[in-house]
Order: sequence, then structure tokens, then C-alpha cells
Amino acid sequence: MSDTPERYHIYDAEAEALSGNLTLPLIQEVKPPTFVKLNERGGYVSQHAENFRLGGAVSFRSAYTQVGGNPSTKSDHGWNTLTTSVIEGLNVLDIVTADRIVAQISTDHPPVGYVPTVTFLGTRYENLRIAGHAVKVSLDLNMLGDKPKNDASYTSDRDFIKRIAAQRDHIQSQKDIPTGISTRYNRLPSISDKQGKIECSLVNQTEGGFPGRCFGNVIDVPHFGIIFLGTLTLEQADFDIKTGAPKKTTIALNMIEMVMGCVGGGTLLGGGGKTNGQNFP
Repeated sequence: MSDTPERYHIYDAEAEALSGNLTLPLIQEVKPPTFVKLNERGGYVSQHAENFRLGGAVSFRSAYTQVGGNPSTKSDHGWNTLTTSVIEGLNVLDIVTADRIVAQISTDHPPVGYVPTVTFLGTRYENLRIAGHAVKVSLDLNMLGDKPKNDASYTSDRDFIKRIAAQRDHIQSQKDIPTGISTRYNRLPSISDKQGKIECSLVNQTEGGFPGRCFGNVIDVPHFGIIFLGTLTLEQADFDIKTGAPKKTTIALNMIEMVMGCVGGGTLLGGGGKTNGQNFP
């Protein structure tokens, strides 16, 4: 008999369609109309909402969220987790509209080691518009890249760090950057950023005939506010003493974040998901 304890996985995933706080034109907390959290033993949970409306400020036709976690059916794989958040018919003050916004994170934790393979297949914007003008969004669903070899952390991948640096260089290279944007992207990451949070985006560039200026994944719209698209946050923790591998890797995605001022006030987050399941021992 072996004294080696059997490996197991604790699932952890959640998704919400919309949340935030409004201060103009009405004061209102926007509680998630669809929020789901996965049981640590796995399984499947989903939630659906229709015809959501807060006065004439915020509305959507329908939304749903789902999370699922199960052992992989493939012999050389471990445990799979899926997180999905979808908003259809979004309308914010008749300024920001979208037919469909989909956030989807899939992780595959290995049977040996800790660091998961992460994919964003299915993530997209359909007919996103500002003041009636189409927004062309350049998505990079391979922003994280392939899973690092030898169970290394994602932040040890020099190509991943270069991709983040290129995004921030592009933003910082432009003139007259609004303070709310420059302070958020004022530090370039380095290969030594093994702990703590690193923020980047699945969106490299936006463009269109709408009012305002584009700074990579960020759009500054006069008399409305700042819109952040495809914000991806990576956090690694609980590093193995012997190998240096992070035992916990958290992936969080917010498809649209609106920091509003003037016509409307407050903050809205739409299309959000997070997963950080962990292998033991």
C-alpha cells in the first residue's frame, strides 16, 4: 500500500451578469440579477433573468450565468471548470448598447502539478455600440498563451509579460491620457511579478466613429465616462517551497466596466466571471 495521499480538487468558480452602483440619474445599488457560485465539490449551477430595468438608466433583455466543474473524461487530464456570463440587449442611458456580451473562462487543472490550462473560447462582443456607432474590438483570446512548462507560473513566461508590456506601452505612448486611465496603467510588469495581482486585457485595441478617444482597451467618452473592455486579472499565490509552482491561480474577467460621470454617475460591471480551483495535496 502507498503512503502517498490521493489527489483531489476543490472547485471554486462564480459568475455574475451585472453589478455596480449608480449615483446619477438615480441613486441605486445594482445588485447582480444573476449570480452563481460553484460548490467546492463541483457540479453545475445556472441562473437566468429577463427584462431587467432600472428606470431608463440601465436595462437588458435577458442574461444568464453558469458554472460547472467535473473530473475530466480524458485520462491525461485532471479537473475541468467552466464559468460563463452572458448579457443580451444591454442598454446604458441609450449611450452604450450591445446585442450580446459573453464572458467565458475554462480551466483544466492537471492530475500532476497545480497550474491550470486556461482558455477563453466563446468570449466575444456582438454589436457593441457607443452613441449608435459600432465599436470594432480587437480581441486576443490567447493573451495568457499556452500553459507554462514544468508547472511554472504564468508570470514566468516572458512572452506573456511582453504582451502585457506592449498593451501598457501603447496606452502610455498617447498624449493627454485621462488621469483615470494613466494611474491604472502606470507600471509595467516584470518577470519578477510572481505574487500579487497583474491586470491586462483580452482587448488590444478599439476603434470606430463614436465620440471620444481610444487607449487600447479603454475608451474615454466625453460627457459619459471611461469604459474598460475585457479586463483580465491574474493572481497567483501559495507557492510550493520545492518547485516554486503557484498552488492557486485565480483568473478573473470583466467584459465591460463603465466609470461614469456627467450624464450618468457611478460604476457598472458587466459580464464577469472568476475561477480559482485548487489541487491537493
